[in-house]
Amino acid sequence: MLVSEQDVEQGAEKAYAQEVQKARDGGKLNEDPRLIARVRGITERLIPATAVFRPDAPAWKWEVNTLTTEEMNAYAMPGGKIMVYSGLVDKLQLTDAELAAVLGHEISHALREHTRERVSRIYAQRVALAGLAALTGAGQGALDIAENVASVTFQLPHSRQQESEADIMALELMARAGYDPHAAVRVWQKMLASEKSGAPQFLSTHPSAPNRIRQLEAAVPKVMPLYQAARQAPNTP
Repeated sequence: MLVSEQDVEQGAEKAYAQEVQKARDGGKLNEDPRLIARVRGITERLIPATAVFRPDAPAWKWEVNTLTTEEMNAYAMPGGKIMVYSGLVDKLQLTDAELAAVLGHEISHALREHTRERVSRIYAQRVALAGLAALTGAGQGALDIAENVASVTFQLPHSRQQESEADIMALELMARAGYDPHAAVRVWQKMLASEKSGAPQFLSTHPSAPNRIRQLEAAVPKVMPLYQAARQAPNTP
């Protein structure tokens, strides 16, 4: 980790603000009241469960918005900056539990600091190319953190290990929030089926393979007790 957590979160805040402003200027930000209410409601149920992995996460400055677009995508930047594209929900006809699986997956990337890992890798490459001058001169200040956070969010795919981590963590997050973990299997089945009509943007940054579904199916029984306990808790929707 060659870039500090604080710098990455500040960069994410700047990058996210730019995306929000772009959506607002285009009249595409939170255009569907029902969709934004759904996304925010599900996220509010997932957030308390993040404390299991990071005690500080529930206190992040969470921001949740939707973008009206035909594209199928969703992301969570460091610090809990979430955006869900309407095309993902509409074209796959996601249920609340399936949407919880997607949100849990993206939140898991943020919890595990996968963006920080990838931005650090970019920085390491620049240091290697520039030599010691990058450390003794402009150093990290020469690295536009916000630009690189955006780059790894929208252009560079996660590694298979990062995807696997996010898949399994998402199961636990959604189970603890009272969403049936089986929905994670269903949503990825829908993702794979959608490839027949052209791979969606979501899959271009989320590698998919038949064994991904098998891994999820194998992991679901392990978190079912958490789901059952959550469903029995008072005030569970």
